[in-house]
Amino acid sequence: MPMLDVDGISLYYTVKGKGIPIVFIHPPVLTHVNFKYQIEELSQKFKVITFDIRGHGRSQYSRQPITYPLIVEDIRHLLDHLEINKAFICGYSTGGSIVLEFLATYADRSLGGIVISGMSEVKDRRLKNKISLGMALAKAGAVSVLALSISRSNSNTLELFIKMFKEARKGDARNIEQYYRYSLHYNCTSQLENIDLPILLVYGKEDQIFYHYAKLLHEKLPCNELKFIDNVKHQIPTKAKIDLNEMIKQFVYIHNEMNREETFSLP
Repeated sequence: MPMLDVDGISLYYTVKGKGIPIVFIHPPVLTHVNFKYQIEELSQKFKVITFDIRGHGRSQYSRQPITYPLIVEDIRHLLDHLEINKAFICGYSTGGSIVLEFLATYADRSLGGIVISGMSEVKDRRLKNKISLGMALAKAGAVSVLALSISRSNSNTLELFIKMFKEARKGDARNIEQYYRYSLHYNCTSQLENIDLPILLVYGKEDQIFYHYAKLLHEKLPCNELKFIDNVKHQIPTKAKIDLNEMIKQFVYIHNEMNREETFSLP
C-alpha cells in the first residue's frame, strides 16, 4: 500500500498509467475511490494520481487541522515525492476549491486545472445548510451515517457503493469536521482574476443551485472553458463518467500541447 510520510503523517496515494500527470482531489468523507472511473479509463492515456486527504480513508489522522493550504502543501509534497514538476490538478465539489487554491499558490507546479461541480465560495443558504449538516454529523462522530448517505448518492452500482462506503467509514470524525468547516468559510473569489492558467469548469445541467458558482467562475477566471453535462446533477465523476472523461482528455491534450509550444518556442 503506497504511503507518503509528510511531517509524520502517513498519506495514502495511488498512481496508475504513464504520461501527462493529473492529480484528483476528493470532497469531505469520500476518498480516492470516488475517482474509480477516471483511474480506470484516463490511466490508459495519462498518469492518474489520487490520494486520501488526511483523516480520510486510508490516510492517517492529522493533529494539524485540515485546511485548504495544508492540503495544497500535501499535494506539493506528493508531486515532489513522485518527481513530477508540473501536473493538471482536478477536484470534485470542495475539491474544486482546492484546485483554485493550488493554482493560486503554486502556478509554477501547475499545467492547468479541472473544477468539477466546484465553487470559489459558499454563498447560497441551501449549500451552507448542507455543509453545516455534514459538520454537525461529523462533530457528533456519525461518520458511518455520513459515509452511507454520501456513498449512496455518489455510486451508480452496488459494487461501487460497497467499496465507497467501506473506505469512507474509515475517516476520522475530527478531520472530516475540519474539512467541512474550512469549506463553509472559504472564499477565493477575489483571487480568481490572478489565476491565468487554463481551467476546465464542468457542471451538471440538473445541478441548478450550482449555476451561480459556474457563472461566477466563468466570469472571473481569465482563461477557462465552461461545460455542462446533460441529465446529471452534482455527482459527475461517477454518474457522467463517459462525458467527463472525454472532456478531461480533450482539455489535457490541447493545453499540454500549448504548454509544450510555449516552453520550446523561440523568441
